[in-house]
Amino acid sequence: MGAGMAADLAYVESATRRIAEVAKSSKIVVEKSTVPCRTAQSMRTILEANSTPEVSFQILSNPEFLAEGTAITDLLSPDRVLIGALQTEEGIAAQNALVEVYTHWVPRERCITTNLWSSELSKLAANAMLAQRISSVNALSAICEATGADVDEVARACGRDTRLGSKFLKASVGFGGSCFQKDILNLVYLSEQLNLPEVAAYWKQVVIMNEYQKKRFVRKIISTLFNTITNKKIAVLGFAFKKDTGDTRESAAITLIKDFIQEHARVAIYDPKVEHEQIYMDLSEPGVVDTRKEVEKHIQICGSAYEAAEGADAVVIVTEWDEFKDENLDYEKIYQGMHKPAFLFDGRLMVNAAKLREIGFKVNVIGKNELAGTA
Repeated sequence: MGAGMAADLAYVESATRRIAEVAKSSKIVVEKSTVPCRTAQSMRTILEANSTPEVSFQILSNPEFLAEGTAITDLLSPDRVLIGALQTEEGIAAQNALVEVYTHWVPRERCITTNLWSSELSKLAANAMLAQRISSVNALSAICEATGADVDEVARACGRDTRLGSKFLKASVGFGGSCFQKDILNLVYLSEQLNLPEVAAYWKQVVIMNEYQKKRFVRKIISTLFNTITNKKIAVLGFAFKKDTGDTRESAAITLIKDFIQEHARVAIYDPKVEHEQIYMDLSEPGVVDTRKEVEKHIQICGSAYEAAEGADAVVIVTEWDEFKDENLDYEKIYQGMHKPAFLFDGRLMVNAAKLREIGFKVNVIGKNELAGTA
């Protein structure tokens, strides 16, 4: 940790202790500074140690998004106001109290309420992603200079892509398709040929992160299933790289299922559009007969999600087909047919985890820790 950040945390701790010393009645403490995620935890520890039946404390995270040069405008007409709280009855009441303050001049729909940790992380994430965009266009500027392309023209063309706004910010088990990885690797190759190793390394890291996300998801599944999936049945829902297509090129499902096979699991696959032969081809090494035979021993291609989940130890959602949403699929029926405990791993943010937990599922959702917001 840098000296500046350490000093900031020291000031936060000092201020927290001072509040605890002088408070004569219950307080809502609002954290405004940009701080590391879970700083509120240390604040809670200090304040709760000084709580009494008469004096209690609630902590809110309300990071500021004011930019130098436009701070007053940003305050009077913000894009959004972010307010995080512990998801307890008292925490939500404190959260609503601060929302009421802001709605005197900010439309209610711009006031975003989250759990405490999401709020703390969002400020860091927003700045990191803005910096990432600058670094990305700077990396492209080096290629432009070396090739004769015009960085303003490239940036203008990219800026007309509506996906570069609020879209493509949904976490998943990883991207696939014929374009993303191929085009990124083309950029890597071009950068290397132009003797721009730092630029090549920058873009290569995007592919590395994508592979890491898939491997991380597999490790989570194995560790949750008591550190082994040998001879366990894993139902994989979805094989195409995205919904409404039969295209499997670079699909995350291929990597996941190959890893499951290596771990000697039995894999039941259901996808509404992908042809069975395509699945066998994608999971087999080209031209290696023994590999095809090994794949056929370990996988079962099913005609429905219910068939795939029958007798399964875990269900893994890999493609965001609409039919896998909990309002479209009878998860009660799926649960009844599974081994218990019945695990469900959502790699596409498709299901209502709370609803499925009420049925009895042990649910893991990518990018979420369902217990963190309440403790």
